Amino acid sequence: MGIFNTLLNQSSTLSSPSEWLSGMFGGTRTNSGVSINEENAMNSTAVYAAQKVIFETIASLPLFMYERKEVGKGKAIDHKLHSLLHDQPNEEMSAFTFRELMQHHLLTWGNAFAEKEIDGAGRTIALWPLNPAQTIVERNPRSKQLEYTTMTPDGKSFKLPRHRVFHIPGLGDGIVGKSPIRMHREAIGLAKATEEFGARFFGEGATPGGIIEYPGQLDDEQFKRFKEDTREAHSGLSKSHKLMILEQGLKYHQVGIPPEDAQFLETRKFQTTEISRIYRVPPHMIGDLEKATFSNIEHQGIEFVVHTIRPWLVRWEQAIKMQLIRPEEKKKYFAEFLVDGLLRGDIKSRYEAYAIARQNGWLNADEIRDKENQNPLPEGQGGGEYLVNGNMVPITTALKGGDKQ
Repeated sequence: MGIFNTLLNQSSTLSSPSEWLSGMFGGTRTNSGVSINEENAMNSTAVYAAQKVIFETIASLPLFMYERKEVGKGKAIDHKLHSLLHDQPNEEMSAFTFRELMQHHLLTWGNAFAEKEIDGAGRTIALWPLNPAQTIVERNPRSKQLEYTTMTPDGKSFKLPRHRVFHIPGLGDGIVGKSPIRMHREAIGLAKATEEFGARFFGEGATPGGIIEYPGQLDDEQFKRFKEDTREAHSGLSKSHKLMILEQGLKYHQVGIPPEDAQFLETRKFQTTEISRIYRVPPHMIGDLEKATFSNIEHQGIEFVVHTIRPWLVRWEQAIKMQLIRPEEKKKYFAEFLVDGLLRGDIKSRYEAYAIARQNGWLNADEIRDKENQNPLPEGQGGGEYLVNGNMVPITTALKGGDKQ
C-alpha cells in the first residue's frame, strides 16, 4: 500500500475529497477585491468549464503501452504498465478517474504527483495521487537528488525519494510547475467579482429601480409599515414587475440602471474569453457561441486537439517513459494516447478521405473498417488487399500482369 492508501485509513482530510483538494488556506487578494486560490478559483464557471473540457477529454482517451517491432509497433497488453495506465492504476480508482484528477491538478496547481507502489522487482504496480497543495519538492543538499515531502493534517510529513514519485510538471523551472491560477489570478479574480456583483445586484437590488416620493413626512410607524410592505411585495427577482399600489399622495419615479452597472454583463463575457485564452480552449466549448458558426466549429475542434490537448498528451507520454518504464525497457516500450476519434470529421469528409487513401493504395478495406469500429470483411472477400489507382485492381494482380509482359 502507498502512503495515499495508508492515510485513507486514518482520520485525515485525504478521506474527504472536498477537504483533500483544498490544501491552500486563504488566497491572494486581487485588485478586484476578491481573494483567489487554487480551490475557490474552481467556483468560477468559466474556469471550471475550461478545465473540465480539457481533463475530461484527456481522461477519456485510450492510453496504450506499445512494443516496438522490426516493422512498426504492436500493443503490449501483457505489460504490467498497460493495465495501470489503460484500466486501473490502483485498487480504488479507474484509469479515467486517475487521469482526470491528475490533469485537474496540472491545470490548477501546475503539478501532478502520484506515489509509485513498487514490487520487489522494481516494477510499478500501483499509482496513488498525492495532494499537490501539500506536496513540496526539494533537493537534498547532500545527495543532490530531488525529494518529495507530503504533509498530513496532523503535522506529520513523509519524505519520498525521486524514484518513488510519478511527477508531471507544467510550465515552470523545468522541475516544478507554476500554478496557472496564481499566474492569472487578476483575470480570474475579475471574473469572480463580476459573478458576485451580478448575484448581489439581482438578489438584493442594491441599485434602486425607482424612487417613491411623499409630499409630507412619514412618522416612524408609517415608515416601518411602508418599508415592510414594499419589501415583502416587491423585493427579489421573483417579484419584479409586480403592480405597485400607492396611497396618501405617494408618487413613483422610475430610475434607470447606471451605465457602469449595466456594463457588468459585457465584462463577464470578456472575462469568459480571457479564461478561454488562459487555457487555450475555444470559447464555444465553454458555452460562448457568439462567434461560433457551423463552418468554423469543426476546424476549431481540430485546433483544440492539435494545440491544446496534444501538448498535454506529450507531457504525459514523456513523463511515463522517463519515470515509469524501467531503463532496460525504454528502447522497446512506450506509451501513447489515441486521438484519432477526436480528429474525425463528419461522415462525408471521412468517407472522401477513405476513398483517396483506398484509391492510392495505402489503406485497405479492413483498415478502413477498423477505423469505423467495424469488423474485418469475411475471409476471401479481399478485405486485406491494397488497390492501385487506374484499373482499381489488387497490387498483386498488377504485379503479376507486369511480370508477364
